[in-house]
Amino acid sequence: MAKRRVPPSEPRKPSEARTPSDGPAPGRGGAAGGLSVAVRVRPGAGRDRVGGRYDGPHGPALVVAVGAPAVDGRATEAVRRALAGALGVRAAAVTLKVGATSRDKVFVVDGDVGTRLAELRDGPP
Repeated sequence: MAKRRVPPSEPRKPSEARTPSDGPAPGRGGAAGGLSVAVRVRPGAGRDRVGGRYDGPHGPALVVAVGAPAVDGRATEAVRRALAGALGVRAAAVTLKVGATSRDKVFVVDGDVGTRLAELRDGPP
């Protein structure tokens, strides 16, 4: 079913209102109080590994190596699960925000994971 076009003279319904797609900067909190986590993906690795730092386009990123190939979103799903496991949250608490087809991604993680993220990305204090 096609959407009904709204002429410019008619006001939009609240459900049709446009919202800005730009969110907060990575690492500064997500839309629903989650933390934005910049990630650099290394698909096709010999084993899954979370840790290390990469200075990417979204700021300092956590390096995540996964064995899954970068085909049909398999690597992205593997990264989501590996990231959840490393941060100690449920996989459902990790959602992709930016970079569905890129090695540089931003995930939003619900929960208090800032300290653990810093340890994984930058090493122990």
